[in-house]
Amino acid sequence: MKQVVQNYKSGELAVLDVPVPGCKPGGVLVRSAYSLISTGTELMKVSEAGMSMLGKARSRPDQVAKVMQSVATNGVPATYRKVMGKLDSYTPLGYSLCGVVEQVGAGIDDVAVGDLVACAGNEHALHAELNWVPKNLYVRVPDGLAPRHAAFGTVGSIALQGVRQGESRLGEVALVIGLGLIGQLVVQLLAASGVRVVGVDPDPVRCELAERLGAAACGDPGSAAVEASVAELTGGLGVDQVYLAAGGGSNQPVELAARLCRDRGRVVDIGKCRLDLPWNAYYEKELDVRFSRSYGPGRYDPEYELEGRDYPIGHVRWTERRNLACVLDLLARGSVDVEPLISHVADFDDAVETYRRLKDGDLKAVAVLFRYPEQAGKPEETPAPAVAVPAVRPRGGTVPGSARVANTSVRLAFVGAGNYATSMLLPHLAQRDGVELSTVVTTTALSAANAQRKFGFAEATTDLDAVLGDKSIDAVFVVTRHSSHAELTRRALLAGKAVFVEKPLALTEEELAGVLAAVEESGNDRLQVGFNRRFAPLLREARLRFGARTGPANLRYLVNAGRLDHGSWYLQQGSEGSRFAGEGGHFIDTASWLLDADPVSVYAVASPGNEDLQVVLRYPDGSTATISYVTSGPAGFPKETLDLVADGKALRLDDFVRASVYDRKRWVSSRLPKARDKGQNAELAAFVRAVRTGGPMPVPLQSLVATTAATLAVRTALAGGAPVTLAGAR
Repeated sequence: MKQVVQNYKSGELAVLDVPVPGCKPGGVLVRSAYSLISTGTELMKVSEAGMSMLGKARSRPDQVAKVMQSVATNGVPATYRKVMGKLDSYTPLGYSLCGVVEQVGAGIDDVAVGDLVACAGNEHALHAELNWVPKNLYVRVPDGLAPRHAAFGTVGSIALQGVRQGESRLGEVALVIGLGLIGQLVVQLLAASGVRVVGVDPDPVRCELAERLGAAACGDPGSAAVEASVAELTGGLGVDQVYLAAGGGSNQPVELAARLCRDRGRVVDIGKCRLDLPWNAYYEKELDVRFSRSYGPGRYDPEYELEGRDYPIGHVRWTERRNLACVLDLLARGSVDVEPLISHVADFDDAVETYRRLKDGDLKAVAVLFRYPEQAGKPEETPAPAVAVPAVRPRGGTVPGSARVANTSVRLAFVGAGNYATSMLLPHLAQRDGVELSTVVTTTALSAANAQRKFGFAEATTDLDAVLGDKSIDAVFVVTRHSSHAELTRRALLAGKAVFVEKPLALTEEELAGVLAAVEESGNDRLQVGFNRRFAPLLREARLRFGARTGPANLRYLVNAGRLDHGSWYLQQGSEGSRFAGEGGHFIDTASWLLDADPVSVYAVASPGNEDLQVVLRYPDGSTATISYVTSGPAGFPKETLDLVADGKALRLDDFVRASVYDRKRWVSSRLPKARDKGQNAELAAFVRAVRTGGPMPVPLQSLVATTAATLAVRTALAGGAPVTLAGAR
């Protein structure tokens, strides 16, 4: 299928061939009929992409701050790879469309194949021939509403949410500053609710359009006519609300708002304009400044948008989805008319030229639609449901190591191509001799296409079954969200593949048992979990210099995990498990490797909210390891520090930058590494070597299982308030 994309580093726009997205549970696959260009938001992104690197940094100071924090935590080389990887990737455009349901995912019963729906979301309602859209981001289009008009649903919801924030009442007077697409819709919504509207825009054509659509008067922001109209309509008292729907770097809109608003009036920011509030003006009138967040309540909440968890109507009357339905109803009843806003309808194949004309000013438009070609019969690519059971089963318990010719190139498939895969794993594998990157599988089409372009995969797809059924593929990397690791690992093992799965292997004891059952059923134990720290060169050298020990050891491991950004999927504990369940295995595995044993018991205590943990592990010879996992530490403090004491000796690791061993003679790592090498490259080399030669996996399966079981036992210990003895412990 085709999709409009942009490279944020170079500014390149393209209509790209990408795989058809899979139809996951909880959503529908929609074939686009019309998608709407947001001439404000999208053109801002297009313009930013054309800036120099310095210009990009100046336009996004929030992202610069994140980069500097990443440098402090991960070092310059790792941060550079991460940032350049993001910049030099194709990103999608679009967030408002109308289309026809082509496939229905499991758990969906409110629409059927063939229904016309309006869709929202900058990750789901893209300028693409097909989109997977979760339940709370689509609404069935009312009978009689034209698809080209229903494509305005999302942008209309943005305007509607702004009006709701203004709390307008019948008979009031409002000022709308900026009469672009959002401003024109705000004018109509206010007029439909009995509010008299004055519009402000430097473009006389837009002013005339707003007056035709319901505004009482409109004019240039510097015109005395605007102030005269406000004075006439309000008796000189000022408007009740001001809606800022303008963009740009001028501070004129907020200054005008203060001048024309009444005492204790409301100013609502909908667009993205400069907001240097003149303190005296806003203080003297005690103006109420409000922000309107996109389409409404639910926006940026992954549980609402991705998991389909609605808010009770008694608590939240107008959610994102209800706003979308309301806009469609207003359009269907003629209370809002978007036809006059449509300046141009372009064929989807002409998308790049359309953006160029908009950016250069050759095409002056309020609203532009992409029209998609009519499809006859079945599409060329028919995506399989993401929950389909794999057709392939290993025969006779054959394992990959014995089914391939030793020392030939290893053919790898990646399931998942997110930030970790593309910044920490694939750069190493793409440069390694004897490795062929065969296929990348993702649920979103563009991430697969990006990985294929950047790392040279032979194929990109959203069809996992095809990969598991491909006998030429030797190993599968599972680098997806935590909740899918165990099931994908189980399926790949049953398909006879060697498996590299990023931590965690499992989030529950039942999931771990399922993986072990797959090993038993298939006879395939070719499994590696991404516990990379035991492969870190600095830590391995320190362990070697520490030498053998005869008595029990005490190990202390401080992990300054830090706080996550709001909206991070790591915070979705209901589906993705706790943070420690997701990454705690790293630290338990490192401790067990240093102590050369598997733990026999686990005890844990937590701060309120279970964010800061103290985990105590006991080992067969009496050794103990204490892992302090904290999220409340300062950002500038090292992320990982470790001390090991035994037999009168001590080993210290400082965040994979410096290591020391204290004995009769003190050893300190001779130089600071250029980057924090946490062992990914060495771990990948060991895994590829094992697959190529048929030799043992880098970490014994027993150790992987013991580490996973100990990680899961932390939750049990917290709940019970007592140590948990691990199964099989002696």
